[in-house]
Amino acid sequence: MARSLHRYSAGAIVLHWLIAVLIFLNIWQGLKMDSSEGLVKFTIFQNHKTVGISILILSLARLGWRLAYPPPTDPPGRARWETLLAHIVHWAFYAFMIAMPITGWLAVSASPRNLPTVLFHNLGLPGVPWPNLPVVSHLPIEQKRAIEKWAWDVHDRMVWGGYALIALHVAGALKHQFGPNPVLQRMLPFLRPRPAA
Repeated sequence: MARSLHRYSAGAIVLHWLIAVLIFLNIWQGLKMDSSEGLVKFTIFQNHKTVGISILILSLARLGWRLAYPPPTDPPGRARWETLLAHIVHWAFYAFMIAMPITGWLAVSASPRNLPTVLFHNLGLPGVPWPNLPVVSHLPIEQKRAIEKWAWDVHDRMVWGGYALIALHVAGALKHQFGPNPVLQRMLPFLRPRPAA
C-alpha cells in the first residue's frame, strides 16, 4: 500500500484511540480491584478480563493494519536517534499490548480455582464464553499453581513497563507537536493535516 506523507489511515486512527481508551480503562479497573473485596472485586475482575481480551484482539488487528498500511513518513528534520527511539517505543507498545493480556489469560487458565471467563457478561450484553489456554488447563495442580504465580508476577511487573511506554509516547508526541512540524494532526481524528515545514 502507498504510504501517506502526512496522516495515518482512518483504520489506524480508530484502532489507536479505541485501544488507548481501553488501556486506561483497564489501568483504572486494576487499581480499583486492588482496593475492593468480595463480589465487587469479582465483578471488576471479570470486566478487567473482558477489556484485556478486547485489547488483545484489537492489538492484533492494529498490528495487521500497521503491516498493511505503513505509517506516515517521518517529519523532516527529525534526528536519527529520535526516529530510532520512536520505532523502539512503537514496537515495544505492540509487544506490551499483546503480551499483557496473554499473561493475564495464562494466569487465569492455570488457576486451580478454574473460574470461567465470560466476556461482556457484566455489561448487560449476552455473555461470550472465553476458553482457558489448553496448554495449561489440564496440567497437574502443582504445576498450574507455579505457572499461575509466574504469570501474575510477569503481568504485575509489566504494568510498570506500560506506564513507562505511555510516558515516553506522550512525551515524544508533545515534544514534536511544539516543534516546527507538529505531529498530533497525523493521529487526531478531527484535525486536518498540514504539509511539513
